[in-house]
Amino acid sequence: MTTMKDVANRAGVSTATVSRVLNGHAAPTEQTRTRVLAAIDELGYRPNALARSLRMHSTKTLGLIVSDLLNPFFAEIARAVEDEARAHGYCVVFGNADESAEQQATYVRTLLDRRVDGLLVCPATDDGGWVAEVTESGVPLVLLDRTVDGSTAPVVRVDGTEALRELAASLVATGHERIGVIAGPANTSTGRERLDAFSAALAELGRRPRPEHVLHGDFRRASGAAAAAALMSLPERPSVLVAMDNLMGLGALEELRGRGLVVPRDVGLAVYDDQPWFPLLDPPITVIAQPTVAMGGAAARSLLALIAGEQPADVRLTARLVSRGSCGEAGLVSERASSPFNTAVRTRPTSVSEEDS
Repeated sequence: MTTMKDVANRAGVSTATVSRVLNGHAAPTEQTRTRVLAAIDELGYRPNALARSLRMHSTKTLGLIVSDLLNPFFAEIARAVEDEARAHGYCVVFGNADESAEQQATYVRTLLDRRVDGLLVCPATDDGGWVAEVTESGVPLVLLDRTVDGSTAPVVRVDGTEALRELAASLVATGHERIGVIAGPANTSTGRERLDAFSAALAELGRRPRPEHVLHGDFRRASGAAAAAALMSLPERPSVLVAMDNLMGLGALEELRGRGLVVPRDVGLAVYDDQPWFPLLDPPITVIAQPTVAMGGAAARSLLALIAGEQPADVRLTARLVSRGSCGEAGLVSERASSPFNTAVRTRPTSVSEEDS
């Protein structure tokens, strides 16, 4: 393996001069710099990146741990983080917690061992026991999307309170009286906050959800399907479902179609989080859209500011309601709710591919 000493011997200079050229410092003369670069090319020398990072106290890498990389919401955020980091000369190392606190802790330790310059973490749960380990290491930390107990790290998140209020008002105006909610896990800040904000908005309008009409999922597709199945099996089933996550919403839609129910004729559907294919469905799905690209970019900038010795403030972006017709029209829902056949289920199954075509 070619070493820096080999380059120095070929160029007829000291290793210190080779180091200065490699690090962008001025060489004694331009001719010397040219000889060093020529020797590097001739010998095919590649600096040891790890050794160099230890000397420079920087690896130019950021660690990003997301809750579920299969969730398009986090995939879009990861892409935005990577774009912003690359624009500042950094690479990003990803870890998928898979909604597991144990797996998240493993990735935190692994990335700290790899000497990343900073960490971005979307916490899998409220448990912040791992934060102390990051703090002790001195590695800058920014929380993304969710908060954890006892952390003072900057947080970049989205406030969906107003969008949920608008959705509640829209559903009530449309005539929905039995509103089913597929909430996220209660041990995550987003799971609690979305349910609390939506329930409070409905209560102000005199439509607080019945306890049996609120079920918790785990931000996964299967849990959305299971919750929809349970809600649609009730004697007085909801006239509309609100899924507080895109994957749970997708699972709910799959279950509804498997039962032969047509959206919004038989039951309405709204989903927290937008996806590129939601507007393409028939009918297009009403959503609460989060600014994922802005979120990822802001998180990366906050972390880079911490690395530079600054103290960035928390960032709170705003979600918005995008109404597309999957919750029904005013008058039609009220008429359906008063019908003695409102609990009937069509038995002819319809495949997802058939409905999407």
